[in-house]
Amino acid sequence: MYDLAIIGGGPSGVAAGVYAARKRLKTIFIAEAIGGQSTDSVGVENWIGTIKISGLDLAKAFEAHLKTYASDVVDIKIGARATAIKKADGHFTITTSQGAFEAKSVLIASGGSRKKLEVKGAADFENKGLTYCASCDGPLFSGQDVAVVGGGNAGFESAAQLLAYCKSVTLIHRSSEFTKADAATVESVLAHPNMKVLKNTEPIEVKGSGFVSGLVVKNKESGETTELPVAGVFVEIGMLPSTDFAKEIVALDEYNRVKVDPKNQRTSVEGIWAAGDCTDELYHQNNIAAGDAVKALEDIYYWIKRAK
Repeated sequence: MYDLAIIGGGPSGVAAGVYAARKRLKTIFIAEAIGGQSTDSVGVENWIGTIKISGLDLAKAFEAHLKTYASDVVDIKIGARATAIKKADGHFTITTSQGAFEAKSVLIASGGSRKKLEVKGAADFENKGLTYCASCDGPLFSGQDVAVVGGGNAGFESAAQLLAYCKSVTLIHRSSEFTKADAATVESVLAHPNMKVLKNTEPIEVKGSGFVSGLVVKNKESGETTELPVAGVFVEIGMLPSTDFAKEIVALDEYNRVKVDPKNQRTSVEGIWAAGDCTDELYHQNNIAAGDAVKALEDIYYWIKRAK
């Protein structure tokens, strides 16, 4: 019987694993891989304490940090995929591709994946000008013209970040209204002199030669196509949280993200916490994911100690 089961190997899961080890909580660490979504990034420049690091090197640093402290406290199961969580007799059973594990508490830190832009050229130019993380890769496009695909809150938040250093930002939105974005955010971002918006428009091709040089878009009403001369394309068309294994036990929102109390990361079920991109946290970034996991571990530690 473990004190804690951590599910997920991104920044939230690893941060939780390090803290669990330091607090001497007997822990089972379950992850298909270590690193999270940033492993695809060419250069991460916003991980606090590190000026710039590639996504792959960041993943290696995560693994090294976790294994340094794990010792005989954290049992690491890499390549294991969680498939279900059940509660009975005051503890949890986590079923995985490498067997079942029992724990007194659970931290869901399973992250998610970005919805991919599925148009001609998108796959060819991924990490060559087409990216899914403005906070990670935005500074690489300083002084250049870029496009953001997506008119929800994530799209406008990315545009706001990019406006700090890009020459111009053009947001591509497939509808005529911004129904999935906060009105105040929309108003603030659109007021910037270097911000442009194309409504009722969708991307149809990413173009370039070795690196992105343009984005072809189509107006849905007129059918007219236009090539935008941009050096970067930032895609914000939604997140797919990895929460299928938890849907039968904790409350999820309409996007299948785990609902949490932001004060302590507790879920709807006593004994289960969640952190990172799999939750309904308003902002999704590496530092926030790690911080939420640390917050959860502090609460988990005292919860376990009170129960003994």
